[in-house]
Amino acid sequence: MDVLYIVLNIVVLLAIIGLIIWMQKKHFSFTKRVFTGLGLGIVLGTVLQLIYGAGSEVLTETTGWYSIVGSGYVRLLMMIVVPLVMVSIIQSIINLEKTAELGKMSAWIIGTLISLTMVAALVGILTATVFDLSAEQIEAGQAESERGSMLEDRLGDVEAQSTPDKILNFIPSNIFLDMTGERSTSVIAVVIFSLIVGIAVLGVRRKNPEQAETFTKIVNSFYAVVMRIVTLILRLTPFGILALMANTVASTDFAGIVELGKFVIASYVALAVMFIIHLVLVGVFGLNPLVYLRKVIPVLGFAFTSRSSAGTIPLNIQAQRNSLGVNEGVANMSASFGATMGQNGCAGVYPAMLAVMIAPTVGIDPLDPMFILQLVLIIGISSFGIAGVGGGATFAALIVLSSMNMPVALAGLLISVEALIDMGRTALNVNGAMVSGTITSRIMKTLNLKTYNDKTAIEENTSL
Repeated sequence: MDVLYIVLNIVVLLAIIGLIIWMQKKHFSFTKRVFTGLGLGIVLGTVLQLIYGAGSEVLTETTGWYSIVGSGYVRLLMMIVVPLVMVSIIQSIINLEKTAELGKMSAWIIGTLISLTMVAALVGILTATVFDLSAEQIEAGQAESERGSMLEDRLGDVEAQSTPDKILNFIPSNIFLDMTGERSTSVIAVVIFSLIVGIAVLGVRRKNPEQAETFTKIVNSFYAVVMRIVTLILRLTPFGILALMANTVASTDFAGIVELGKFVIASYVALAVMFIIHLVLVGVFGLNPLVYLRKVIPVLGFAFTSRSSAGTIPLNIQAQRNSLGVNEGVANMSASFGATMGQNGCAGVYPAMLAVMIAPTVGIDPLDPMFILQLVLIIGISSFGIAGVGGGATFAALIVLSSMNMPVALAGLLISVEALIDMGRTALNVNGAMVSGTITSRIMKTLNLKTYNDKTAIEENTSL
C-alpha cells in the first residue's frame, strides 16, 4: 500500500511539472514560472506532511524521489560553477583596457562584502538584544545535545587553524583538486588561479600578440559554450525550486519551530532589516531599489530554496549581467567572491545573534561596547573563506564563538530550526553579492543604466 502512495505522490509532482511546462509553452514569464514552482512546492510539501506526518516511511521515500529533481538540479548548477568562474574571469581580465582596473574592481567588491557583513553583525546584535534572546531560555533535548557534542568535536579542527593558515588555504597548490570543489575555499582558489592566467595573457599580449590572440579566441569559444550550458541548466529552475521547496516543507519540524518561534522571528527580522539596508544602499548610488528588487527576486527565490550560495553563482552572474546591466567582469568576480566571503546572513547576522545569546551564560554583558567591537571585528575577519553551501553558517559560528572564548555546544540548541533560518540567510548572502557587484559597477562607471532600467531585461536574463 505504501508503494501506491509513493507512486501517487510522484505522479502529483510530475503533473505540476507538466503544468509549468505548459506555462512555458504559453510564454508565461520566467519569474511567474519560478514563483509558481515555489508556491506549489510549499502547498505540496504542506499537504504531504499533513497526510503522512513528518518522519513517516512514505514521506521519506517520497522526498527521496523528489530529490532527483531538486537535488539533481542543484548538482547540475554546482557542476558548471568551476568552468563558469574560471572561463568568465579569464575572459573578463583579457578584455580589460587597463590592468589597474582589476585591483580597483577587486578592492571595491571585497570591501563592500566585508563592510556589509560587519553591518549585518551589528544588526544581529541589535535584534538579539531587542528580542531579549538567551540560550538559557531554550531547553536541550537529545537531538540538541548530540548536535552540541558534534560542534565541540569540530571545534578542534577550527582551532587548529591559525589566521595565516586560513589565508594560505585561499592559495591553490593543486588547481585540479580545487576544480573538484574538494575544499571550502576551492572557489576562491579557482578565482585566484583564473586571475593569474588572465594577467599572464596580458603579459603575453605585449610580447607575443599572435599567441595571445590565439589563446583569446580559444577562451572566447569556451566561454560561449559554457554560457550556453548555463542557459540550458537555468531552464530547469522552476522545476528545481518546486521539488526543493516541497521536500523542505514536507521535512520541516513544525513543532520545533513553534518552540523556538521567538528566535525564528528575531532571525527573519534581522534578515529583513539587512535586505532593507541593501536596498537603501542601492538607492544611495542613484539606482531605483524597486527595479533592483524586481530583477533579483527569481535568483533570491532559488537561493532561498536551495540553501546554496555556491550553487546560485550561475544565476547570480546571469542576473547581474543581463538584468541589472552590471559589467561582465564585476558580475563574475562579485558572484564568485560573494559565495566564499562576506556572507551577510551566514557569517554576519547568525554568529552575532548566537554570541549575544550565549554571552550571559558565561558572565559577559552583551551590551558592553568592547564586547560588541571585538565581536564585529572578529566576524569581519572570519567571514573570509566561509563555504557557500549548507553548513557554512555553522562553521562561521564555530570560528566566532571559539575566538570569543564562548562554549560552542550551545549553538546546537537551534538544530530544529536550522534549515528554516538557513533559507533566509542564504538569500541574504546572495543578495549581498549582487549588491556589491551592482555598486562596484556603478562606481567604476561600467553599469549599463539602460539595461538596469529596462523592465523587459528580466526576461532576457534566461532567454527562456
